[in-house]
Formats: sequence, C-alpha cells, structure tokens
Amino acid sequence: MRFLIFGDVVAKIGRRAVAETLPELRRAYAPDLVLANIENLAHGLGFTAQTVKELRDAGVDVFTGGNHIWHKPEGVELLRAGTFPIARPANYPAGAPGNGWVLRSVAGTDVLVVNLIGRVFMKDLVEDPFRTFDAIREAHPANVILVDFHGETTSERGAFAWYVDGRASVLYGTHTHVPTADERIFPRGTGFITDVGMTGARDSVIGVTPESVLPGYLTGIGTRFVWPESGMAVVNALVADVDPATGKTTRIERIKREIPIA
Repeated sequence: MRFLIFGDVVAKIGRRAVAETLPELRRAYAPDLVLANIENLAHGLGFTAQTVKELRDAGVDVFTGGNHIWHKPEGVELLRAGTFPIARPANYPAGAPGNGWVLRSVAGTDVLVVNLIGRVFMKDLVEDPFRTFDAIREAHPANVILVDFHGETTSERGAFAWYVDGRASVLYGTHTHVPTADERIFPRGTGFITDVGMTGARDSVIGVTPESVLPGYLTGIGTRFVWPESGMAVVNALVADVDPATGKTTRIERIKREIPIA
C-alpha cells in the first residue's frame, strides 16, 4: 500500500503546483491514497471550500491541518459541518470544531489519518499529543495509521516518533515548511521524517515574499505578509510504502520538484 503525502500547501502558487505535478507523480508512483496539509491553503492562512475543492479536483484524497486551520471563519464552519475529509489537530480542547482523524478504507484496509499539534514553542493551548494519540488509537483501531505531527521543533517530533514506533505506520512532520533529510524507518517499523516541507513559492521566506518579511527583522515593526501567486514553485512530498498486514513501513522516499507557475 502506497501513500503520497504533501506537506504544507501554501497559497495559490502551491495549489497550482500540486495540480500541475500530481498527474506526473501519480503515473510515477501509483499511490493508493494522496494526502496534503491545508493550514496555509487560502492566501497563506486557513482554507475555504473553493481552495479545498481545487486540491480535491487535482486528486488529493485526505487533508490535515495545523494551528492556522482556524484562520478563516468559512473554514471553521466547514470543519463543523464535516464537508470535507479533513483531520484538524486532535489535541485541541474538547469543543473545537471538526475531528482530529479521518478513517478511510483503502483496498479493503482501514487507514486512520491522525493530525496532532506540538506544544513546544506553539502559542495555542493544547492537550498532550502523546496521550491523545494513545486515546485515538484505542478508540479507532486500524492496522495502518498515518500521523501528521504539526510542530515547531525537531526534538519534539523526533521524541514522538520513538513513542509511537511500531504503533503508527508513518509519522511525518509539517509546519516549518523546510524539508528535512532524515527520512528513515524506525526499528519497529514506523516510517518517519521530521518535516515534509512545503509546496509553494521557491523564492520566498517559507512561502512569503522576502519584501514583506524583511522589515520585521530590520525594524522590529511587522508588515502585512504577501504570498506570491506566480514564479518558480517548489513541490516537496513524501512517498511511503506500508505493508497492510503488519502496518509497518517498508520503504520511504522524499520527493522534490521545481516548476514554473505563470
């Protein structure tokens, strides 16, 4: 069983880059399920029905989120209504709209997609992601479990990988937008990468124009962020093969593409 996973898809240029590269990636890798993180999907913050539909039409099956998933009121209402198969971070306090997991049947096998958010250096007050994972796994048993861990630090995500080794099939990090070169399979069979990286503007500061970022560093006075809509895009993704009988990862590979977006 093969999974194709996009990290944070950032703004219009990121959406268009997914749409343009996914057909080629499907031909090359033949994934059974395609996932993408959408917390930065609409103008860099949050998501809307139209922006999610763009990725659905492009061929993405399941979506995950992060701390910006709540940014647009329309997106919050879509989470509340369950309109799309979106897993928002499961360890927000009780009462937060939406669900922290999506359960899909893939070729007769139940696949559980879980979204969690870290606590180190994150501003949101959330519950313990470690024990939240335990509770979800107990309540929704599935042989194949994919976890998007949305976090700031490499250490927290690495520690979580050791905690879930052999109990999660694939653990991949999102949020920092920069891909890490540490993809591996842990001793008990969990495939891991600290951060998949973003799909968005290549010539940017993690997806934002340098011109709108630099004043904050030079003067201490922030300006409104601007997300490019065209130019060179970078596509960062992950392919993971999982044995559906054991739930263990047998192969993991980073993908990187660069394409011009007019």
